[in-house]
Amino acid sequence: MEAALVTVAVSGGTFLRIDDVLPGMFATLTGLGLSASAGLNAYIPILVVGLLARFTDVIVLPHQFAWMCNGWALTAVAVLLAAEVVLDKVAVVDHVNDAIQTFVRPAAGGAVFAASDAAARIDHSGWMADHPWVGWALGIVVALCVHVTKAGARPVINVGTVGVGTPFVSAAEDAMSLVVSLVALLIPALVIVFLIVFVLIGWRLTRMIRRRRKPKKSMSGTPSGADGS
Repeated sequence: MEAALVTVAVSGGTFLRIDDVLPGMFATLTGLGLSASAGLNAYIPILVVGLLARFTDVIVLPHQFAWMCNGWALTAVAVLLAAEVVLDKVAVVDHVNDAIQTFVRPAAGGAVFAASDAAARIDHSGWMADHPWVGWALGIVVALCVHVTKAGARPVINVGTVGVGTPFVSAAEDAMSLVVSLVALLIPALVIVFLIVFVLIGWRLTRMIRRRRKPKKSMSGTPSGADGS
């Protein structure tokens, strides 16, 4: 017996085959994973995409993104990554680095999202192919959200640990960025799990930051006058 084709009804009475939808879904998940990774470290996902495109068949970059697998570009990204790895592990210096990275990480997120989506068009994933700006916009927004959470939490961690925890937290962020980048390219379905983890961590960190700020506000608002005796 021939296997029935699974279809999904869309507006206008037309139908889409699941086989046509899945490549686009996986391309989007790959882009989301890479851009979230860029929010933690701008250079790791670019380096991962470039190396895999240069030495394997996991991803085939179209000509407009061929610079990512160029030898000189990979060398430059590797040097920037080395500097980022060192600077981000030094308390106070990491704040300056985060301020600079406010522009770099979202741009990197947009680039890797657009690159992975463009590569998926070889498999004829449709709607995103007709709206390439959507990939850039989604990548920028996702990377910026992750970056803002990271940059907002770091001062609290630095103060709470007197700077001792800074290199450990930074190393964990780098490891997470690498793992998410690889998962996004090799097992994109698992990106959903990592995105949920990112949201939960961001929510917990936001609550922690608010709790630490409340005592300061209450102390500053307490009148310092005598008891009137």
